[in-house]
Amino acid sequence: MTQRIVVVGAALLDGGRLLAARRSAPEELAGRWELPGGKVEPGESPEAALVRELREELGVEAETVERVPGSWPLRTPYELRVWTARLRPGSAAPEPLEDHDELRWLTMSEIWTVPWLDQDVPAVRAVLPYLTGAPRGA
Repeated sequence: MTQRIVVVGAALLDGGRLLAARRSAPEELAGRWELPGGKVEPGESPEAALVRELREELGVEAETVERVPGSWPLRTPYELRVWTARLRPGSAAPEPLEDHDELRWLTMSEIWTVPWLDQDVPAVRAVLPYLTGAPRGA
């Protein structure tokens, strides 16, 4: 059995909006949208990885808030786990610095107006209650 490698995704929230990032690389993913994030490095906590990835990819200082229940398989051996996050006071505005060419803040009514990566769709669905403020629980 192959050990799973965790990929963290950020549900970066601000005023009822979710940040989506359009991939520019690799070529097979270019033009599709995702929750920003990346791989957890050896010895790194998922939360620390998410903060690091947001700094590298978007140039922001952010903090994790809450783990979104669930995990979603990506290509073997990767598995996506998502945390809600927020910008820290004084952080720069997000910019597409690495592997992305556009960012959009999406409201609830705009969530499905972008072509999400297939593997991100279930995670985005799991994030929707955090956008609406609806009670979360199974």
